[in-house]
Amino acid sequence: MMTSYTKPLPIINDDNRQYWEYCKQHELRMQQCNDCGYIRFPPGIICPRCHSMAAGWVKLSGRGKIYSFVVYRVSYHPSYADDIPYVVAVIQLAEGPRMESDVTGIKVEDLKVDMPVEVYFDDVTDEVSLPKFKAVS
Repeated sequence: MMTSYTKPLPIINDDNRQYWEYCKQHELRMQQCNDCGYIRFPPGIICPRCHSMAAGWVKLSGRGKIYSFVVYRVSYHPSYADDIPYVVAVIQLAEGPRMESDVTGIKVEDLKVDMPVEVYFDDVTDEVSLPKFKAVS
């Protein structure tokens, strides 16, 4: 049993359940349209590019770059008070999609746009593993 996790957890539903199951297996997978090849995130029932409903799940490299980031110096949720300052970044994945996540293991002042990052998974509960990113050289 994991220790108690007090931060907000994702709401898992029929549209995103498979994504979270892959995260639990420490795999970053996203939906790819079977018709046009577009890799999309977040998961959904229809391709935003060609409107096809045919899709499968493709395993991604987990590598990308910081597209943008913000540094929070105020805790807007009580569970983040001990983490100030903390970073929320938009990661541009090598395969195209963008996703929001934490960037850890680096000083806030050393973060840069276009910095290479790679995914790792934080097993925060027995049911949820969160994809997070760390800087790589």
